[in-house]
Amino acid sequence: MNLSDKLAILADAAKYDASCSSSGGKGRNSLGTGGTGSTEGMGICHAYAPDGRCISLLKILLTNFCVYDCAYCVNRRSSNVRRARFTPEEVVNLTLEFYRRNYIEGLFLSSGIIRSPDYTMEQLVHVARSLRTEHRFGGYIHLKTIPDASPELIDAAGRWADRLSINVEMPTEGGLKSLAPEKDLRDIRRSMGRLRLAIDEAKAEAKAPRFAPAGQSTQMIVGADSANDREVLVTSSNLYNNYQLRRVYYSAFSPIPDASKILPLKPPPLVREHRLYQADWLMRFYGFGADEIAPAGNDGMLPLDIDPKLAWALRHREQFPVDVNRSPRDMLLRVPGLGVKTVDKLIAMRMHKRIRYDDLIRLRVPVKKVAPFVQTLDHRPRGDHESQVLRRDLREPAQPDLFG
Repeated sequence: MNLSDKLAILADAAKYDASCSSSGGKGRNSLGTGGTGSTEGMGICHAYAPDGRCISLLKILLTNFCVYDCAYCVNRRSSNVRRARFTPEEVVNLTLEFYRRNYIEGLFLSSGIIRSPDYTMEQLVHVARSLRTEHRFGGYIHLKTIPDASPELIDAAGRWADRLSINVEMPTEGGLKSLAPEKDLRDIRRSMGRLRLAIDEAKAEAKAPRFAPAGQSTQMIVGADSANDREVLVTSSNLYNNYQLRRVYYSAFSPIPDASKILPLKPPPLVREHRLYQADWLMRFYGFGADEIAPAGNDGMLPLDIDPKLAWALRHREQFPVDVNRSPRDMLLRVPGLGVKTVDKLIAMRMHKRIRYDDLIRLRVPVKKVAPFVQTLDHRPRGDHESQVLRRDLREPAQPDLFG
């Protein structure tokens, strides 16, 4: 098989892994140093960092052969897909050639498990080490680590990669046992714990060896098992708190060829994945807890027609209207339609003047969404505006723009 055919197969096989953002990577530029690669340039869009930078990554698998037979995976052992395998040297050369043509700024490398977890991890580490030491590659490298691999290999991966990730795969232990019985959640959590410890130690000591400066991330498949949104968010919250993850990525289950009968026949609505990302953002940046976003006592699912913050506000009308001239920052962040930057602008503005309704318009806030929940010097919402009426007026189209 020639290199082009391998690339076609293994780039396509990698598309199911969502956890390849480069946010958090240390800025490096090898121009003028005799090295190769940069994390600072612009190129073909593959991922966006939180600050808006477009990061282009060569996203491939080392191989789609795998000794595991996870029901949800198109590359599982029993799958009837076309197989291919790169050598580490081929991955190194592809990365360098794509970079030199200004197609990419970094590499996202994952793999099926071949021979053993240690053997596979050795191959991944070999790629990263060769790029860094032999070719002085300064671009971004994200390696998908193998939970069962030896701690020494995981440590080696962290020395050469910017970010490491270990996929938890399923939101619950029961879902993992049902769909991927060869994987063990305890091994996954144990590896995450080791990574957190190594990352924390590297940050604490000024002269400590470099170790995964962009942290670790993970991915969960949503809709392949019976886990509801509440279970997904509780798991994510625990992962953030216990392992200091930089990101949890959510991937809506997509039906695969020759699928197992235990899998659903249809994928979940794509908007469900979108709502989970919104809820995840509320937990990370707005001070919400998983129990607030998806409270116990119902079916555990987020509404699809309105965003999670609006859903919370409609359940807690007694906490509104919020006085934008007096309320603390944490309460302003709970107003539907107000983002972190806008809230900080309002707080800065009210140090010099009393905020009026026109000031909200000048800040370009979505006043239709914000007005029912805030009080300004010259505005107070109607007290008889019932929650069901607000929901009807503010709900989104059936298929929102997921990238808007």
